[in-house]
Amino acid sequence: MPGRLKAKRSDSMAAPDQANQQPAWLADPPRRPRVLLLGFGDRGSVAQEAERLRPVIENSAEIVGFDLEFSQDLSAINADIAVVLGGDGSILRAANQMGTQQIPVVGVNLGKLGFLADLMPSDFVSRFADICAGRCRVVEHLMLSCQVLREGVLFHEELGLNEMAILAGPPFSMLNVDLYVDAELATTYSCDGLIISTPVGSTAHNLSAGGPILRKSLQAFVISPISPHTLTVRPVVDSAEHVYEAVVRQPNETTSVVVDGRTICNLTAKDRVRVTRAESTFQLVEVHGRNYYRTLREKLGWGGDIERRTSNEKERRPPNGERPTSGE
Repeated sequence: MPGRLKAKRSDSMAAPDQANQQPAWLADPPRRPRVLLLGFGDRGSVAQEAERLRPVIENSAEIVGFDLEFSQDLSAINADIAVVLGGDGSILRAANQMGTQQIPVVGVNLGKLGFLADLMPSDFVSRFADICAGRCRVVEHLMLSCQVLREGVLFHEELGLNEMAILAGPPFSMLNVDLYVDAELATTYSCDGLIISTPVGSTAHNLSAGGPILRKSLQAFVISPISPHTLTVRPVVDSAEHVYEAVVRQPNETTSVVVDGRTICNLTAKDRVRVTRAESTFQLVEVHGRNYYRTLREKLGWGGDIERRTSNEKERRPPNGERPTSGE
């Protein structure tokens, strides 16, 4: 049975005031912010866009790091902001690359969804000077620490922003996963896998598995089984101040632990996976005029207005009133 652990902080899901009132570069005396320019240059137009946006950045800030491979050690670079080009996957890579030394991130959306990478390139061009002048806010978000303990000894540790997932793997036999909360057995899931997600990650794998959306500022985890074999099993939201441990009694040959899409290791029956609140927090720069529910509505197509959807569908129909065929 997992050893008894105590939470480090008070038991609360309420979010503290997470908006930093003044960016570091505006402290006395104020200075131009130091910028890391990050992205995945092998994808799409990232390298081209980086060169196009470089003069925009240099008009208001100083570029002190440039990495389009997510391969550099950033620990020795003293920077104030990371401008990340790409989609949400690029932001996950950047958060992993920064490790325990997180700095505020400005996401420029060159991908498909852009839930975290909220600014389009045209928005970035018009807003970056405002960001450098402090007309923005920096919001801290919960990150998780995932530890794999093998026979009681730390085997692997990983920092995550979205989620930890235990995936069954071939031959895809159903798993029995024991979940412990603060060393007490909570339940046993018969399922294809288990997700423990942060609020930021609640709109990712967790949402696809039927889990709820959590406001990003909440201090909570959501535990979602993947394809549970019991109708009464539902996702659970609980405080991030607890210690969560999962034990797979008889893992498949390739049952694995995955953090933010990165496979960490394969599991054995002697392993337990521990998820806790990380000491580090992810810091996202938000510009004025952005709204959480607007983002849900526009990025995820979230909404229940049948009349509006019907009206929009009619507007998109051809003049003859016929619905377009699947080939159009």
